[in-house]
This record gives sequence, C-alpha cells and structure tokens, in this order.
Amino acid sequence: MAVTGIKEHMEVIGADGVHVGTVDHVDGARIKLTKKDSGEGSHKGHHHYISTSLVAEVEGNKVRLSANSDVAVMFEEEKSEK
Repeated sequence: MAVTGIKEHMEVIGADGVHVGTVDHVDGARIKLTKKDSGEGSHKGHHHYISTSLVAEVEGNKVRLSANSDVAVMFEEEKSEK
C-alpha cells in the first residue's frame, strides 16, 4: 500500500472502524500518532507509532488498517519524549 496519500491530522481507524489515533506525520515506514491519542497512565506523554505495513487503504480523511483496532494497538511502538 502506498502511503503517499497519508497526511497530517487524518484519522487512523482499525478494520472494525474503531478510532486508533490521529496522524502526526509519516516517519519512514511508520505512522507517528499525535500525543493527544497517547492514552493515559504509563502511555501518557509518549508518541505512538504504527507500521505502514498495517495500512489497508486511505479513504477520504481516514487511514484504514488491515487489523481491528484492538489488535492494531498491540503493534504500536512507543517513543518517550525527553
């Protein structure tokens, strides 16, 4: 899947249509999600990344993943801000 159509502020949704995050930008082979979607507790203040290999399609202002939202978040990577 070509990721050239992925733009800042697009909504990332799972194959089930559930919100996973909001695109901050594409960083190589990963989509960096905005901090506002970083969750709470130990996840708060971290940027999360999702591999572009999980992208099924880009439709309108949404990036649809090939995995359901509950599975997709298990593939998220975190990066602490220092």
